[in-house]
Amino acid sequence: MHDKQLPAWLALLTIPGLGPKTSLRLLQILRTPERILSASVEQLHHLKLKPKLIAALKTPNWKTVESCLDWMQQNAYSMITWQDQSYPQQMREISAPPLVLFVAGNIQLLASTQLAMVGSRNPSMAGKESAYRFAYELAQREFTITSGLALGIDAASHRGTLACGGKTIAVLGTGLKHIYPKQHQSLAAKILEQGGAIISEFLPDTVAKSTHFPQRNRIISGLSLGVFVIEAAFHSGSLITAKAAIEQNREVFAMPGSIHNPMAKGCHALLKQGAKLVETIDDILQELPIIRRQQTSLFMKSEPCLQLEDHDKKLVECVGFEVTPIDTIIARSGLTVDLVLARLVMLELQGHIRSIAGGYIRSHK
Repeated sequence: MHDKQLPAWLALLTIPGLGPKTSLRLLQILRTPERILSASVEQLHHLKLKPKLIAALKTPNWKTVESCLDWMQQNAYSMITWQDQSYPQQMREISAPPLVLFVAGNIQLLASTQLAMVGSRNPSMAGKESAYRFAYELAQREFTITSGLALGIDAASHRGTLACGGKTIAVLGTGLKHIYPKQHQSLAAKILEQGGAIISEFLPDTVAKSTHFPQRNRIISGLSLGVFVIEAAFHSGSLITAKAAIEQNREVFAMPGSIHNPMAKGCHALLKQGAKLVETIDDILQELPIIRRQQTSLFMKSEPCLQLEDHDKKLVECVGFEVTPIDTIIARSGLTVDLVLARLVMLELQGHIRSIAGGYIRSHK
């Protein structure tokens, strides 16, 4: 896209009440954002726009446009529009694709094979560990893991991907100037450092607002081949993402849990509606055969560890030959939660331990 086209696209984003569906309808008729902005009141009225929206189209916020252009130039961030060739093909298939995507990081990653992983912001330790482990293994199979940078399952999914050197995309419900939640600024930085991407359809100065997150969720599912829900309450925002996935003809996966766990009720509801039950990574791969590669090399990026480090030896010793819950392992080891989660995945890949329902068990070796 030529630089001279940027102001007109940005100007459309400053128009209150101009949603994605209306924007795309106008583009299909008038062809360019410049023509939309220069259309006469009579032309816009003929297109059956409301008077309030017509008035707004005649008075874009050019000060915001200028500020946004300055910020993008200073920070070397990218912007792709619905008319760009680099716009993700998966996203074109949904009913209300975003008019514009602001991108920090690897813009080419948007065209990669993606799986969305979402869930509760307040998961159990087992749910958090499952998200980490599944993301780790899926990233090994060359999936890009897409999520929303939220607390809980989202963050564990991003971290599990990064732990194996994989690529992950974080979709924000804010502008790129405002990483939300603030405590995930370091996680966002790691995503970019490892070749991932952070994207948003909102102008850079946009702050967190509750209505933005359901809107954000359609992008998470829209970019992906499917959505995997791990621990979600019955009224969880993750179910909004799953609903969007169904509407977008994407696959929906859900991990079952205890009938006594309120964080499993949303997943159970999805399973009753026909979501694919997931116990292992193969349950996902069987539904998405397009990405099944080198089936005999599931752990091809893992190097066998001939000699365990001291903290790994300690972790193995904290795992019994009976089922050992994850919180028990953390308490016995005295190590940080993130380190325990990362090392347990590696120890399982190396065959020292096995994950089963309720925790881990030490291998007989």
